[in-house]
Amino acid sequence: MKSCYRCGNPWESITKKQPGVKETCPKCNAYLHCCYNCRWYTPGKPNDCMIPNTEKIANRDGPNFCDEFEIKEGKIDFSWEEQKNIAKKELEKLFGNE
Repeated sequence: MKSCYRCGNPWESITKKQPGVKETCPKCNAYLHCCYNCRWYTPGKPNDCMIPNTEKIANRDGPNFCDEFEIKEGKIDFSWEEQKNIAKKELEKLFGNE
């Protein structure tokens, strides 16, 4: 199932394989065609992307025109805010700032 990275609301389209650049989630209004919703988004990789030499995207949750974009498949277990908080806690542990 394809869904919004922020709230997990399902995205379905009969005519399109990918959301449009400016398309937003009807539930939380997050942009769907963004890095955080892309299957290639991998923090820590160059430009946070599994595909080498992709164009630098400054705003990861904003709309972009990346040609490599593919919306993620699968169910999101928790919200984007929870994921962000977990990542912050892990970084604090790593650098001893608990």
